[in-house]
Amino acid sequence: MTSVIIWNENIHEIENQEVKKIYPKGIHNCIKDFLSKDNRLEIQTATLEQSENGLSKDRLRNCNVLIWWGHKAHEKVSEKTVDLIQQRVLEGMGLIVLHSGHHSKIFKRLMGTNCNLMWREYGERERLWVCNPAHPICEGLEPYFDLEMEEMYGEPFQVPSPDETLFTSWFEGGETFRSGLLYKRGNGQIFYFRPGHEAYPTYYNKNIQKIITNAIHFVKAKNKMLWEDIHSPTPKSNRSKPIENIRKKGFSVDHPTKK
Repeated sequence: MTSVIIWNENIHEIENQEVKKIYPKGIHNCIKDFLSKDNRLEIQTATLEQSENGLSKDRLRNCNVLIWWGHKAHEKVSEKTVDLIQQRVLEGMGLIVLHSGHHSKIFKRLMGTNCNLMWREYGERERLWVCNPAHPICEGLEPYFDLEMEEMYGEPFQVPSPDETLFTSWFEGGETFRSGLLYKRGNGQIFYFRPGHEAYPTYYNKNIQKIITNAIHFVKAKNKMLWEDIHSPTPKSNRSKPIENIRKKGFSVDHPTKK
């Protein structure tokens, strides 16, 4: 079984009645509902207001894939939580960052940039083009599909060049955007997927559901163990005997790691 945690701020759904009408149980539970159809997945949810932001070390230790949705409360996520997630990604946990999660602390830290972009909220049509139909995340999709209403994200998207771009979006207003990006950090795979503004029913779309499901199986961790469980400590001594026969040249100086 693949262990999945869906993390959501769960603020818009409480504070905004229009958003609540679309996602009455919260975006996290909407995603959980369609993922529950896959009997290969063991699904939990976590929200911002829970103790330790819902993501304790023990919970993350047993997590293969973390799905992240955040928007208006990025700064309320604790640095301890970000540290734990970063550690687990480097160890091999998969991370799927959705929509406005591009400005989350964890995504910006893993990218090393501000992750800024252009945006406009007009509820315009979005067309997502599949860039690599042979990729496992794109399995079962037509060459493109449309979302009737979405928030526009436009280039430039200030992130590092991805390992691969899987989706490109065109918007009714004319802009384009790299909407599905893959990265590897340490042993962990990261997938950023753009669609999912809270004011529109994006997560009920069957293509969006297929992509998120496919992405889980692509980025999932190969094991649930922590780094210290599977790796010996970093060596602190120098290697005084070379593998090949060489003649020592130059001079030596004291080095703190030799003591």
